[in-house]
Amino acid sequence: MEAAPRDRAVERLLRGLYSAALYLLLPVTVYHLVWRGFRQAEYLERWGERYAAYRTPPLDDGCVWVHAVSVGEVNAAAPLVNALLEQRPDLRLLVTTITPTGSARVRALWGERVDHVYLPYDLSGAVRRFLGHFRPRLALVLETELWPNLLFCSRDHGIPAYLVNARLSERSLRGYRVLRPLIARALRTLARVAAQSEADGARFVRLGAKPEAVSVLGNLKFDITVDDAARRISAAFTEHSGGRLAWIAASTHPEEEAAVIAIHRRLRARWPDLVLLWAPRHPERFRPVAQACVEAGWRVATRKLTRWPDGGDDVFVIDTLGELVHFYPCARVAFVGGSLQAVGGHNLLEPAALGVAVVTGPHLHNFVDIARRMDEAGALRIGADTDAVGDAVGELLADDAARAAMVAEGLRLVQEGRGALARTLAMITPELPPA
Repeated sequence: MEAAPRDRAVERLLRGLYSAALYLLLPVTVYHLVWRGFRQAEYLERWGERYAAYRTPPLDDGCVWVHAVSVGEVNAAAPLVNALLEQRPDLRLLVTTITPTGSARVRALWGERVDHVYLPYDLSGAVRRFLGHFRPRLALVLETELWPNLLFCSRDHGIPAYLVNARLSERSLRGYRVLRPLIARALRTLARVAAQSEADGARFVRLGAKPEAVSVLGNLKFDITVDDAARRISAAFTEHSGGRLAWIAASTHPEEEAAVIAIHRRLRARWPDLVLLWAPRHPERFRPVAQACVEAGWRVATRKLTRWPDGGDDVFVIDTLGELVHFYPCARVAFVGGSLQAVGGHNLLEPAALGVAVVTGPHLHNFVDIARRMDEAGALRIGADTDAVGDAVGELLADDAARAAMVAEGLRLVQEGRGALARTLAMITPELPPA
């Protein structure tokens, strides 16, 4: 058998085995939605989209499709989507997510200016129905969403697919070992892999991407824009809280909550009037976090109930979606969560771009390059554990000069890192439908 037919036969075999396994696991997807629904009610809604069953008629004119799995990826895609909306208002844009929090972020950012549905499960039939319904002319997939049927079916439908702002940690690379023969073939269907860094690009090549199809364009997260909402919220917060000293715990996960409470208790021993702004990563943790603070003996305000803290509140829980970035300027120091437990960290550039000193825990495998660059520039403090994070926050609250120097380095680094947006637009523009 010749090489090309043999390779196609191997691809069909691997795709068949993968798809058969997914169909056998189909009941598990229902269980997963129900189980997640007990924690977050939105998972019990819009099930049809999860299996590519739609009530709206199919699109006649097609669309440009952007896939961003959840909140972090939606935020990363925001500069690109905003640029497309501004430069090509004639385009119909479809933004898909997987999580309800990502869905809520899409609507908060763009409302009805973009179409939005959940991406279906990677079942071959569902993916084909999705592509047939929306008829994408171009697929822009954010970061590390390597769904084999999604990529193969896009190729089969003649849809050029780009992996944009692509990142791949060593940990994720190891995780693909079992599916590597299939993933490698799926990667080779991509028109281009636009990697965040040289290291990310090299890992994609090791996973199976064609070296000539991999480009290093930088990280879209550097192209963050600071809008007027952040300034308005900061001014209102200062007015309502009486200008009190504040720090923020951002995007925290359940195993980090006890640490945040312990740190705030320590800090208030030195600054009794200190306010904690707290934004849990997931909506199902909003109420438990507020309750834990009440049980710690603190007076608690929340964004939904009181809108603003007053002079007597000790903790302000940001229990709304999509507003975290606007609250960063209210604080002197930001602890970015997902880093005291092995989640891999969250976006460190947002607080830096907004002029806030940044502290994180040691688990940063999702942001290795950014964390390294910020650390080397003196724009980041990395604490090995809860005590070290608390020490770093306290030192920065106490030392105005050190904090100012750190903020200046963070702003410089963000400014120097810009450019991925322009390079990405230049890459995809030839594939856009004609105006």
